[in-house]
Amino acid sequence: MSHEITFTPNTAGVTDPKGFFANGVSADIRRKGNDRLDTGIVFSKTPCAAAGVFTKNRVKAAPVLQCESVLKVAGPIHGIIANSGNANACTGAQGKLDAKSMADQAAAACGVEANSFLVCSTGRIGDLLPMDRISPAIAKSGAGIVAGDTDGESFSNCILTSDTRKKTCTATFEVDGKTVTLAGSAKGAGMIQPNMATMLAFITTDIAADNATLKELLAETVKHTFNAITVDGDMSTNDTVLVLANGESGVTLDDKTLEKFKEALFLICDNLADKIVADGERITKVVELLISGADSEAGAESIARSIGNSLLVKTSWYGNDPNWGRLMDALGYADSEFDPDKIDISYGDVPALVSGTPIPENKPKWKEVVKERRFTIHINMHAGEASYRLRASDLTEGYVDFNKSE
Repeated sequence: MSHEITFTPNTAGVTDPKGFFANGVSADIRRKGNDRLDTGIVFSKTPCAAAGVFTKNRVKAAPVLQCESVLKVAGPIHGIIANSGNANACTGAQGKLDAKSMADQAAAACGVEANSFLVCSTGRIGDLLPMDRISPAIAKSGAGIVAGDTDGESFSNCILTSDTRKKTCTATFEVDGKTVTLAGSAKGAGMIQPNMATMLAFITTDIAADNATLKELLAETVKHTFNAITVDGDMSTNDTVLVLANGESGVTLDDKTLEKFKEALFLICDNLADKIVADGERITKVVELLISGADSEAGAESIARSIGNSLLVKTSWYGNDPNWGRLMDALGYADSEFDPDKIDISYGDVPALVSGTPIPENKPKWKEVVKERRFTIHINMHAGEASYRLRASDLTEGYVDFNKSE
């Protein structure tokens, strides 16, 4: 068996694995009178094993509840119907009926049994879905799928909201002369703070797997990728990551292939998570926070999030100001035990604080690091063995202006 994974960061997305079809169409859900893509289907004629990870927000959108309900039954899944422009969140009993109706209509349009489709929505909260527009779009999308549409790019575009670009990637590896492919398409730019954020991610693979194994692997991978990012600290009502596995590669997920599949799945999720942060609403910087030497993993995460969500820290990044004092302040209210006189902080490889003592002569070098579009801050707490990585963004006037109204 080959140990090499081929990874490509920008691809057609979910249609790359064998046996998956997809497309995106316009229902004009936003009522702008244009042909912006906003409704799409991912489909496999071969039944799939499936798993999902969802928002931990107590206010869950109807599509999230529908997906959770379908996945509990653990029956075969054939596809996903998704829309942008309307989150179908906080829409009461009608919203739940509409979510189920979308899934049932997509299944019928693709010629498969009911309860074999998952449904996802993203967009404005609190408005009922315009089903009079969505239903014809589902029928059109389904007709295209039946005709053999393999347009992963149009599907990847139809799920976008405030995103400025589609987010896709693909990984492949060989097993006894057979190729296993994993691919992903995601959306997300604002209301980004796991667990998870206003983000949708769809992963398809042609390996054969069971639901329980997929669920375990996906949950562990999401923990270190999609759940380790923040743009604005807001947790959404609709966050969903779904994985479908149809087995058409002829390779089975077992002890022989497990580690390679885990590695490929991580590459997919990590790349998509990075793309979400990098496309944060009106941001100018992506900052990787690497916390080490913490008293516990929970403590390390609390430190990272205290810093990554601090408005004072985020605005200083935007202003090209290292201002490590704000980092110290933010980590000071994290839920972690440590001695401030033992902390090391560096910007890239430039020390700013060593054993709690400032290194002011390095300030010109700190400033050069923080001017970069991407940079890393290393913080060693010297309080234990735990570590955590969080990718965050700065906060700009543009973000405020963009989000002051809808």
